[in-house]
Amino acid sequence: MSPPPIIGMTAADYLVWEREQLDKHEYHLGEVFAMAGGSPRHNFLASAIGAELRAALRSRRCHLLSSDQRISTGQGERYVYADAVAVCGGLKTEAGHADVLVNPSVVVEVLSRSTETYDRGEKWEAYQRLTSLTDYLLVGQGAARVEHYRRQDDGSWSYRVLGPGESIALSNGATVSIDAVYEGAFELEAG
Repeated sequence: MSPPPIIGMTAADYLVWEREQLDKHEYHLGEVFAMAGGSPRHNFLASAIGAELRAALRSRRCHLLSSDQRISTGQGERYVYADAVAVCGGLKTEAGHADVLVNPSVVVEVLSRSTETYDRGEKWEAYQRLTSLTDYLLVGQGAARVEHYRRQDDGSWSYRVLGPGESIALSNGATVSIDAVYEGAFELEAG
């Protein structure tokens, strides 16, 4: 069970406090929430899709960042962590905070029982406000299944579910094999 949120913290205080913490916490309008640790399968999938994304994006002026990268989805309002994030075309940070990313291009969340509703709901709504975001990937743990939201030219989002034998086609043309991401994943415990 997660500890209750800390209530009434300012965004500035959160950013100072969070840098001193051993565990990660997300911030939303004065409330601070502890992040749960992942299962072996969750951690494997986050690493695997990160490795596959890095390989696919290497020649496209993109940088892949780990789950330790803090993301602002609204300065002073919401600070979150993703399981993996890619930035294409130059990294930008929040004014005065070199460790807070403001322009992710690709965001990956590995779904778990404790976070799936949040990743599909409030967190996804917050990510959609980022004009830099082109692709949002939800990686399942129970089966080889990746849900891909891709921003269209008119700003709307297309949705596609991908499985074994298929590849994710990112907005910038890079592709990632579902089979490569999941290879060996089901030998590990899920969470």
